[in-house]
Amino acid sequence: MPEGAPPRKERRIPRFLRVSLVSARDFTLTFGPFVLVALVLLAGAYFLLKPQPPRRVVLATGPDFSHYAEFGRRYKEELKRYRIDVELRKTDGSSVNRHLLSDAKEKVDFGFVRGGSGEALAKEEEKGGLPLVALGSLFLEPVWIFYREEAARKITGGRLSSITQLTQLRVNTGARGSGSTNIVYKLLNANGIARGSMKFDRRDQAAAVAALFDGSLDAMVLVSSPEAPPVQALLFEPGIAVFEFEQAEAYARRFPYLGPVVLPRGVADLVRDIPPRDTRLIAPTTMLVARESTHPALVQLFVQAAQKIHSEPGWLARAGQFPSAQNIELPLAREAERFYRGGPPFLQRYLPFWLANLIDRMWVALVSIIAILIPLARLVPPLYAFRVRSKVFRWYRQLRAIENDVARGERPREELLEELQKLDARVERITVPLSYTDQLYDLRTHIRLVRERVAQTK
Repeated sequence: MPEGAPPRKERRIPRFLRVSLVSARDFTLTFGPFVLVALVLLAGAYFLLKPQPPRRVVLATGPDFSHYAEFGRRYKEELKRYRIDVELRKTDGSSVNRHLLSDAKEKVDFGFVRGGSGEALAKEEEKGGLPLVALGSLFLEPVWIFYREEAARKITGGRLSSITQLTQLRVNTGARGSGSTNIVYKLLNANGIARGSMKFDRRDQAAAVAALFDGSLDAMVLVSSPEAPPVQALLFEPGIAVFEFEQAEAYARRFPYLGPVVLPRGVADLVRDIPPRDTRLIAPTTMLVARESTHPALVQLFVQAAQKIHSEPGWLARAGQFPSAQNIELPLAREAERFYRGGPPFLQRYLPFWLANLIDRMWVALVSIIAILIPLARLVPPLYAFRVRSKVFRWYRQLRAIENDVARGERPREELLEELQKLDARVERITVPLSYTDQLYDLRTHIRLVRERVAQTK
């Protein structure tokens, strides 16, 4: 230290650090790299697996005032609880939805697709369309043929009894892409009626209903759930009748995607007895379809939403009949299969969705990371011990050098004693956990032994 310089203030070490069982600093520096490796592995797994779903999805629905549009709004409200924004894409119906889902250029994640589209879906995929999966069947969509009783009397003197009689009426089958036309063509073909023998109107539902009311149309075909506003309006309109499929079972045998259903007497209005008798209809089921690449967590949420929206009893369905893994024409999504087998994931019943989903998607990665870290963790205790012991052992080098100088006798005794005094002062300031103090005392004992040896030299 230069002459005249103020003495250096010794760093005071808190007592609790001197008597601690573990050195916090050494433990942190030893365990830190281990924690860093774990965090890097977790971050890498999170980046690769992407466990959290996108916050925005697109659902292809249908025309305004249709049941597809109404159900779409209910899905939007349900997923808002999980902070998922569902954009409703208005379309002309099932056929358009099918095309949007298959087209990689379109940003559509989910859509309602009517039964009977299996062949068209296969063709879309053969042409390079994206592979699709089904989340289940949601509801029945009967084929409704509403007609004016006045127009029917001019042909039959009463009610219509055969689809072939439609050839004599002005019939609307809906806008292109609605899917109704395709079913009508198949039904006509099954009855031996050529497609070109009829001229169909292509008005949208709202315009067709208005035209049927004012008499500018004789009949209209709807493929829709009973809850759809147009169906509700037409069922209660005087002078409008519903065509009954007396050969419903035969149609169902010919077309596997069509099933026979019965609209019970009075189900629409018991007081007014609407409909006035049990009415046989045929009905495809509508599927909720997603792209195969859609995030699994979103698929799980949509299936859970479907359970809440479609499980109630209706005019044609029993309670709990839908959603279902039956009557689908696409492979069932894995998350949907998981839901139908055991319900919502176990963790989602007790934890917030984001946390339950994170654990659910990451547990395989977590197990793998733990398997990697367990062998590494065995290195931490010896590294910690080495780091603490090195605080003591590194001073033995200087002590050994002083001892060698004693043996050679080349340095004055006073200089060696002063150096030993400085070494002893430094060692006194060393802090080690209590479990390592024996090594610290051994060092100080060895310093004293060397000092005694120096003192005995001449």
